[in-house]
Amino acid sequence: MKQTIKYILLLLVAAMALPATAQQMIKGHVVDEANGESIVMATVQYKDQKIGTVTDPYGRFSIRKVKGGKLTISAMGYKTRTVDIEDGTDKLFVSMRQDVKALKEVTVKVKRTRYSRKNNPAVELMKKVIAHKKQTDLNQRDYYQYQKYQKLTLALNDVKPEMLENPRFSKFQWLINQVEVSEQTGKLILPVSVDETVLQKIYRRSPHDEKLIVKGQKSTGINDFFQTGDILNTVSKDIFTDVNIYEDQIRILQHPFTSPISSGAISFYRYYIEDTLQVGRDSCIHVHFLPNNQQDFGFRGDLYILKDSTYQVKRCELILPNQTDVNFVEDLKLVQEFTRLPSGEWVLSVDDMVVQMVLFDFLQKGVAIRTTRLSDYAFDEIPSRLFRGHEKMVYDPDSRMQDEAFWQQNRKVRLTKSEESMGTFLDGIRHEKGFGWVMTGLKVLMENFVETSEKSKVDIGPILSTVSSNFIDGIRLRMGAQTTANLNPHLFLKGYVARGMKSHKNYYSGQLTWSLNKKKYLPDEFPKRNITFLSTYDVMSPSDKYLSTDKDNVFSSFRWATVDKMMFYNRQQLTLEREEVWGLRSMLSLKTEQNEATGNMVFVPLGLQQNIKMRATELKAELEYSPGALYVNSKMKRLKVNREAPILTLSHTFGIKGFLGGDYSYHYTEASIFKRFWLNSWGRVDLYTRAGLQWSQVPFLMLCQPATNLSYISHKHTFQLISNMEFMTDRFVSVDFNWDMQGKILNRIPLIKKLKWREYVGAKVLWGGLSDKNNPYLAQNANSDVLMLFPDQTRVINPKVPYWEISLGIRSVFRFFQVEYVRRMNYNDGRFGPKNSVRLGFTVMF
Repeated sequence: MKQTIKYILLLLVAAMALPATAQQMIKGHVVDEANGESIVMATVQYKDQKIGTVTDPYGRFSIRKVKGGKLTISAMGYKTRTVDIEDGTDKLFVSMRQDVKALKEVTVKVKRTRYSRKNNPAVELMKKVIAHKKQTDLNQRDYYQYQKYQKLTLALNDVKPEMLENPRFSKFQWLINQVEVSEQTGKLILPVSVDETVLQKIYRRSPHDEKLIVKGQKSTGINDFFQTGDILNTVSKDIFTDVNIYEDQIRILQHPFTSPISSGAISFYRYYIEDTLQVGRDSCIHVHFLPNNQQDFGFRGDLYILKDSTYQVKRCELILPNQTDVNFVEDLKLVQEFTRLPSGEWVLSVDDMVVQMVLFDFLQKGVAIRTTRLSDYAFDEIPSRLFRGHEKMVYDPDSRMQDEAFWQQNRKVRLTKSEESMGTFLDGIRHEKGFGWVMTGLKVLMENFVETSEKSKVDIGPILSTVSSNFIDGIRLRMGAQTTANLNPHLFLKGYVARGMKSHKNYYSGQLTWSLNKKKYLPDEFPKRNITFLSTYDVMSPSDKYLSTDKDNVFSSFRWATVDKMMFYNRQQLTLEREEVWGLRSMLSLKTEQNEATGNMVFVPLGLQQNIKMRATELKAELEYSPGALYVNSKMKRLKVNREAPILTLSHTFGIKGFLGGDYSYHYTEASIFKRFWLNSWGRVDLYTRAGLQWSQVPFLMLCQPATNLSYISHKHTFQLISNMEFMTDRFVSVDFNWDMQGKILNRIPLIKKLKWREYVGAKVLWGGLSDKNNPYLAQNANSDVLMLFPDQTRVINPKVPYWEISLGIRSVFRFFQVEYVRRMNYNDGRFGPKNSVRLGFTVMF
C-alpha cells in the first residue's frame, strides 16, 4: 500500500519516480549515405512492439535491445531501412540513401569548407529572406483575422515497457490503459493533462488595436485536483508560447532566442545551402543553420525557402541544441508551415512544438506537446464594436461551456485515445485507497494551506507560519484560516490568532474583503476590484515590511543579525483597490496605527525625554502601471509569471494630524521603476530603481529606511547586509542591478558546464541624506516634540558617499537552488553586521 501511494503521489506532480530496471540498450548513429552527415529526427522503432525513439541533433539514438526484433529506421526524404537485432548487436551505424522519388528534385551540395560569410551564397540568400520579411508581415495590413485551434498536452515521457509489465502495476489497469505511443516522438507516454482552446484573432492597423476572442476553452487533467489548478495551464502556456519566426526575438521557455531570420541573424548563425527539393507543390531551397557558438541560446534547424523572388519561408524546423544546456530540456523541436491563400498571401497554418524534459535523472521524464492550427484568414474590414474595451483577451460567455458538437466542428487535430479517456484516468486515481491523504500532503506542500472539504469553503493556513520565532516572543505559535469563493464569490474573510510563548502575549489579525467582481476562488485574482478592511494587533520589526514572504514564515525566522528593535502595532486599515486589464492598478488607503516600542527600541521625543506610544493616521494613494503582466494565483499570494513588462509605481502618503487620533502631519512621496533588458546570448539585466522623499519633520519611524533583508533567504530588491534601521534618511535613491549571464561563462568550462549552472553578478547602491529638520543631533532640534532619539546602532548616511554592496551567485544548483555571496563594500567602520555573507534561494528557470 505504501508503494501504491508513493507512485500515485509522484504521478500527480508529473515526476513519477520509477524503479530502476537493468536493461540492455543499443546505441546507434544514423547518417546520410552520400555525404556522411548526421540525420536529425530520424524515427527508430520496433513497429510490432510500439517501442521507438528519434535521433538527436547529432543523429545519435539509444533504444532498448529486443533480441530477434526488427528495428526500422525512417526519415523524411530517405528510403526506410530495417535491421535485424541479434544477441551480439550493441552498436549500430546506419547509412541511409536519399529517396529521389520523395524529393522529386535534388541538388547535391558540395562538401563544406571553412565557414565564411563573404561570398557565401547561403548568406546572400538569407539576406534577401530577411529583406523581404515585411512582405509577409500581416501587421502591414489594415485588417486581418483568423481562427486558431490549440491543444497543449502534458505527459510523462519515455515510459518503459518493463514498468507496465511489473506485477506491481497489474491492478492499475486505468494507468496502463493511459499509456500510448506518441506520434511526435515514437516513445511511450502517459498523458496527465490536456488543454484545448479555440480563439479568434482580430487586428486593426489604425487606430491600432488587436484582440483575442476566446470562443471555447476546456482543460482536464491532474490540475483538476487543485483549487488553484489554473497555475499549471497558465504557466505552461507562457513557457510554451506561440512563436513568430518573423520577429527578431523568439520568446520561448521564458527566454528570448534569436530568430534565424532576424535582423541580426547573419552574425549569430551559420547558414548552409543543403539542396533543392519539392515541399508539397513548391520548389524550395533547403537551408541548414546553427549558432556560431553552440553554447549560446540559439536554435539549430532547417529552413525551406521558396525558389522564387518572394523568398518566402515555406517550412521551418527549429531544434534546441544539446550544448545550449537549457535547464530541464532534453530535446525541443518546433515545426511551422506556411500556406498560400487563394488571394496570394502566405500565412502561418501549422505551429507545432514538442519539448522533452527531465527534472532529475532518477525521475520519470516529461513531455509537452503543443499543436496549433490556424485557418479562416480574412482581410475584410472588422466592425469597430469588436474592438471596444481595453481587454486584449475577451472570453465568449459560453467559452467554458461549449458542447461536444462545438469541439467536433472546431477541433482541427483529433484527440488521441489517452486524451479522450482523461476522465477515466482521473477517476482511477480518485478511487485508489489513500488518495485523500496523498492529496492533503501534496496541497500542504504546494499550496501551504489545508482544505477542509472537496469544494473547500474554508482553508486552514498558511502552514509554514504555524511555528516561528522572534526576539520578543521566543517561540511563536499561530493558527490562520481564510474563506473561499465556494462560500461566497464576493465576500472573503481571512485572519489568524497567535501566541508568544516567551512574551505571553496574544495577537490577532482579521481581514474582510468585498470583491466587486466575481472570483473563482480567492479575492486577489486578476483583475482586483476590492474593498478591504483590516484590523491587526501584532509585533514586528521595521524591516519586516520589506519581506516578500509572510513575516512569520519559518524560514524567514532564521536571521543573520539579532533583530531586537521591535514594536507592537495596532492597525486598522480601509483599502480600495482596482486593476485594469490593460495594466493600471490604482489604490487608495486610509490607515490608523498605534505603535509601542519594545525590545531595544524606544520612542522618546527630544522635548519629553520619556517613552511614548505613537499614533499616525494617513491617507495613501498609489498608481502602478505594468502593461502585459501575466499573473497566476496561489493561496498565499498572487505571482507574476513573466517579468518582461516594465513596472512603474508612484505613491503619495498624507499624514493627518488630529484625525482618528493621529499625532503627526506629514507628506511622503515614493516612485519606483523595474525593467528587464535582454542581451541576447549574454543573458539579461534586471534594473530596479526606487526613490523617496519625506517632505516633513517626523519621528524616525516615518523617515526613509532602505529595504533590508535580515534573513539568510534571498528576497528581491532588498539590501542584504544593512542591519535593522542602520541608515536614516529623509530622501534617498536606491538602485538594484542584477546581471544573469545564463551560463555564458560557466558553460565554457569543461566539466563545470555539465552542471548547467547559471552565474550572475549584482550590485545594490543607496544614495541618501538627512535634512537638518529631521536630524535629532542638531542643537536647533533639541526641544522638538516631534523628533526622537535614534535607536542604538543607527547612523546618518553621508550624502556624498553612497552605500553599496556587491553579489556573486550561481543559480540552478541542483536545478532549483541558488547560492549567493554578498560583500559589503563600504561603511565598514563600526558596522553592526558581517562584511561578507552567503544567501540561499529557491528559483525555477530554464
